[in-house]
Amino acid sequence: MDMQILLVKLSAIGDVVHTLPSLAALRKRYPDAHLSWLVDEAASDLLCSHPMLNEVIIYPRRRFENLSRDLKQWPRLIKEVRSFIKHLRNKSYDVVIDFQGLLKSGVLTGISRGKCKLGFAGGREGSSIFLTHKLPRYDPDEHAVLRYLRLAYHLDSDIGEPEFPLAIGKADLDNMTQLLEDRGIGNCRILCLNPGATWETKRWTSKGFAEVADRCFERWDMIPIIVGGPGDKGLASDITMFTKHSVIDLTGLTSLRTLAALYRRAEVVVSTDTGPMHLAAAAGAPVVALFGPTAPWRTGPFGKKQQVIRLELQCSPCFKRHCPEPKCMVDISPEQVIKAVEKIGKIGRPGD
Repeated sequence: MDMQILLVKLSAIGDVVHTLPSLAALRKRYPDAHLSWLVDEAASDLLCSHPMLNEVIIYPRRRFENLSRDLKQWPRLIKEVRSFIKHLRNKSYDVVIDFQGLLKSGVLTGISRGKCKLGFAGGREGSSIFLTHKLPRYDPDEHAVLRYLRLAYHLDSDIGEPEFPLAIGKADLDNMTQLLEDRGIGNCRILCLNPGATWETKRWTSKGFAEVADRCFERWDMIPIIVGGPGDKGLASDITMFTKHSVIDLTGLTSLRTLAALYRRAEVVVSTDTGPMHLAAAAGAPVVALFGPTAPWRTGPFGKKQQVIRLELQCSPCFKRHCPEPKCMVDISPEQVIKAVEKIGKIGRPGD
């Protein structure tokens, strides 16, 4: 019987992207294996219909949370949780790999039917108690991509140079092309701006993004396109208020795979430290990543031809979501970003 392997990496978008090289390594090592991935619905678009996966199991976290807020909905919640657990336990796995290392992933790993449940010792929130096989504690300063690959290597995979297999299909390319054509964009050079971030401390200034948009248009004829989720509409509006030239706003209009297709079309992506930034790097786009409260050596854009801008203040990285004076981000100058964009232009796109 073919080997059955379950990957547990629920969220977020960047974390799922960081786990893709492990998927590629496992598929190369076990070409006939049945590979399943347990993922939160928010990041599932990256994995559904992925050619390297046999099955995607979606964890409906948001649905469960919404039902739990209303006592009248608890009977429905219990019924749906039972149905989900039944589906998760429907298959017996040879190996279940907890890439997440959090309590929620640990519990789901524990619930699953696996002969070997693999992860790192010393997992956060006590998640390691659900494992049967533990690798030694990891160095928190090791990049997430390399850390996850060590789990694949433990299963005799040849990790080699990390690959980021994205399931970008013809429909995604067509959707991207249509979005651009509807806005009069043909074979123009594109600059993607990704200003959003869940942490307020990770955000750069709207004026800074606006100045970068104007100067890239004036110097290199790049058409600025603002991308992000529906919640980033306000940021996009703020940026367009400060720009001298026209800016295209695509926030809330792309799926993750359509966004990845757009990134492949882009000349440069300027982004805060957020999931779509990692998606851009995985798609092969040259990325200028702005870092402040977080550590790029842990979770920066993976690749040799990416540019990270960080002021290296004494208080950074602090890993704080809130700060009364986030100088590590607001003090980044547009000139620094423009220089990084110019440098990437001289380096060329990865793979060129």
